[in-house]
Amino acid sequence: MRYLKIGLALLIGLPLLTLGGLVAFDWFSQPREPDYGVFITEAAQYHVRIKRDDFGVPHVFGKRDADVAFGLAFAHCEDDFATIQEAALATRGKLAAVEGRKAAVTDYLVRLMGVWDTIDRKYDRELPFSVKDVLNAYADGVNYYAALHPDKVARGLLPITGRDIAAGFVFKTPFFYGLDHELRKITEPVPETKPQGSNGVAVSPLRAADGATRLLVNSHQPYAGPAAWYEAVLESQHGWHVAGGFFPGSPFMLHGHNATLGWANTVNTPDLVDVYRLKINPANPDQYLLDGKWRDLEKKDAAIRVKLWGPIYWTFHREVLRSAHGPVLRTDHGVFAIRYAGMGEVRQALQYYKLNKAHNLEQWRAAMRLQALPSINYIYADQAGNIGYVYNGQFPVRKPGFNWKGVLPGDRSDLIWHRYLPFSREPQLWNPKSGFVFNSNNTPFQATAADDNLKPKDFPAWMGIQTNMTNRAYRAEETFGADNAIGAEDFRNYKFDLFYSSASELAEEIAEVLQVRPGNDADLKQAQAILRNWNRGTDIHNRGAALGVLMGLKVHPDEDGAPRKMAPLAALKESIAFLKQHFGRLDPEWGQLNRMRRGKYDLPIDGGPDIYRAVYGEEQKDGTFTARGGDTLIMFVTWDRDGVLSSRSIHQFGSATLDKTSRHYDDQVPLFVAMKTKPVYFTEEQLEGHIEADYAPGERERAEQR
Repeated sequence: MRYLKIGLALLIGLPLLTLGGLVAFDWFSQPREPDYGVFITEAAQYHVRIKRDDFGVPHVFGKRDADVAFGLAFAHCEDDFATIQEAALATRGKLAAVEGRKAAVTDYLVRLMGVWDTIDRKYDRELPFSVKDVLNAYADGVNYYAALHPDKVARGLLPITGRDIAAGFVFKTPFFYGLDHELRKITEPVPETKPQGSNGVAVSPLRAADGATRLLVNSHQPYAGPAAWYEAVLESQHGWHVAGGFFPGSPFMLHGHNATLGWANTVNTPDLVDVYRLKINPANPDQYLLDGKWRDLEKKDAAIRVKLWGPIYWTFHREVLRSAHGPVLRTDHGVFAIRYAGMGEVRQALQYYKLNKAHNLEQWRAAMRLQALPSINYIYADQAGNIGYVYNGQFPVRKPGFNWKGVLPGDRSDLIWHRYLPFSREPQLWNPKSGFVFNSNNTPFQATAADDNLKPKDFPAWMGIQTNMTNRAYRAEETFGADNAIGAEDFRNYKFDLFYSSASELAEEIAEVLQVRPGNDADLKQAQAILRNWNRGTDIHNRGAALGVLMGLKVHPDEDGAPRKMAPLAALKESIAFLKQHFGRLDPEWGQLNRMRRGKYDLPIDGGPDIYRAVYGEEQKDGTFTARGGDTLIMFVTWDRDGVLSSRSIHQFGSATLDKTSRHYDDQVPLFVAMKTKPVYFTEEQLEGHIEADYAPGERERAEQR
């Protein structure tokens, strides 16, 4: 920020003639326009059909896996090119040149994490041709779409390569377990956190009323942006046949199912980041002490080009430091190095590819044994009736006897770990006698019935395994866990549960405020009466939810389990004032506040924060909350007692992420709000009769030009 202010001051002080010269110089220094004809020529090697179903979901068919990856990229670009472009620019560390100074931190992080150093060292060596072929094909699909729509392309974006796609995995995956939070702790006195959530449940024939195996895929994500879910079905003649969720820029299904197995993901937060305080040489600020000797910090210059306004840019320079531990940050309160799981890892794409193409439990576990993904829980189910839970992570092998959650001395090399525990040592649970497993961002030590649960004593403390519970975890135990004969309708109803548990933090906070004597405070007395009678439900007609949920949001705004930000009584009084101001009463119906807004729809929506029917809203000026995250792509996957697959899904909006003129911009909203689903047409036979469009990439554009 200091440099930005200096740059702005200099620019403002320049004569207009000089300013014009700077603008002209910047124009000529811009990357040259690419030869779009090259991308069109490259596209000719791919043979693929895209068939859009009656909800606009793309079903991509090709002979080779590469053909399918090319088609997926093209279809995704049709629906969300802007986000794919943004993700690519961010991964390159070039986003600030398009979006301005707000993106400069992202560009710096790419350099700090050494994303492209990792790609340059390991891409060719550690990724097999089969994976690079898919990555390159996906990149070619983006390039082809861009060539046909040059007006949408940011200068300097093209060409996209397979290296860009692999680099996206290198950059993004550490943030799922909270690397950004740990960096903030170093640079800011109070870390800023954000809601995290997801649910995954698997039920085996042992617990099913009808002998079926069931899987719930229910990741909570933002409704829009680089981590928003996109639904697709892929099928090649080389054994790649999957249905599920994709992120912008990912050729691989991240969770969903194939014909014989599937999995759900939830965020886990083990201790995978270590922070070291470095001792700096008083005579040389670029040296640190290690094992009694001064060593030079590796030092590079990060040139970050920032768009200031209009055609005016400024290139800022920031040092990028590295020690034997990893990236280094200078702060006002010391110099710190960090070491984190996934640092220097490039095989994420390989593992996702192998997971996509696994057809039985052993193949799937073989893919997991690669351990290229630094975190994320996996809930697994398959056609054979197997279920399982893996608390996945690259767990550093650390020296016992130290507080690895605190700041470590940076002058000892024996505290710099170099390997991870093998997959066999990770917390995992397979085919428990109880017949079900779940995770709702809670401790892995409560994942099924009590008798079948993993035991903390079996894992060393330095693994940093989380021990928390969320409201959703309590409710999973009270619903799925209390039913010994779960049928299809039960499974669906438990997913759309709308209640806070009596064991939740919110219930405890309500009990706390109910103990307060209201005295002459009539509003407090009324509020206590509302909360005393509230069933802790969040249906749209509920008249206690507004007061209860608002109070809870003020106490722990991130999620159940987060530290308190406000005392419950103070939060309640603020909530009283808020409701009186905006609604003139303390008990408006929850649906008056909780809204789903998209396209032509403005609808009340059930659910709330840390509810199994998760809805996280953004406050509006009128006191309402517009849903912005939580439940997004939901999938119910079933293999019946004969092994026959059926699958249903729902997306919060629809397949057309950005095209407001498309009916698929908001066509799934009414179903989503009503907690209903649509069929997943997994096979060509199932898709028959439900095809809205059938075309090869570029075919529709050529028709328009005639």
